[in-house]
Amino acid sequence: MTGKRFLAFIHVNTTGWGKSEALMRIEALPEVEEIHSVTGDTCMILKVRMESTQAMEALLARLYALPEVVSTKSYVALSTYLERPVQAGVSESFN
Repeated sequence: MTGKRFLAFIHVNTTGWGKSEALMRIEALPEVEEIHSVTGDTCMILKVRMESTQAMEALLARLYALPEVVSTKSYVALSTYLERPVQAGVSESFN
């Protein structure tokens, strides 16, 4: 266990669609476990894990400091019923 029990998903809306060099700097933030470009009413979804709500607030402040970030919606996981790595022979990884 990492000690980071606070799991959340952040929907990030940006000024443009697609990845940019500035947005990809998000990957350097240690709280960010996954970055997904998605369809729908948001541009990207981040899976983040941290220690507390205060850490979440600090992460959101860093996201909003990026000029391309327009807004966010956060979803906090209350319970996790299933979490597993990519299964060989079942899932494929795309870059």
